Amino acid sequence: MNEIKAIEASQMKNEVDSFKVGDTVKVHFKIIEGKTERIQIYEGLVIAIKNSQVGKTFIVRKNSYGVGVERVFPLHSPRVTKVEVVRPGKVRRAKLYYIRGKIGKAAKIKELIVSRKAKAAKAKAQAPQVAAPQVSPQPAESAAE
Repeated sequence: MNEIKAIEASQMKNEVDSFKVGDTVKVHFKIIEGKTERIQIYEGLVIAIKNSQVGKTFIVRKNSYGVGVERVFPLHSPRVTKVEVVRPGKVRRAKLYYIRGKIGKAAKIKELIVSRKAKAAKAKAQAPQVAAPQVSPQPAESAAE
């Protein structure tokens, strides 16, 4: 049993992008066609997140030419390179399956308004910590020389 947990732990990503249900996201997904690799961006609404350690998945729904399209992405997959939050959503449900039956404006989710203080704190926390250069004290040279 411990071997299985060790294998699962080795396959999990160290840094996972933070998003939640109701957010509009851009998923950068690596596609391999023959010998070439490219990154395709899939933008849509996160309607569900299913938790199970290394098998954690999320469902993104978008409208493509008037037809609703859903895609399931494994969160810890090496093919998912980045998940970028375009617009945070304000919802009171864990799963937004009811969106499937909505059409047009009724399918919109309210935007979560974040205060300036919270944005500044989040930006400060995400900014890389850069150490200030250490200045060693130099012996003062006399100006008379």
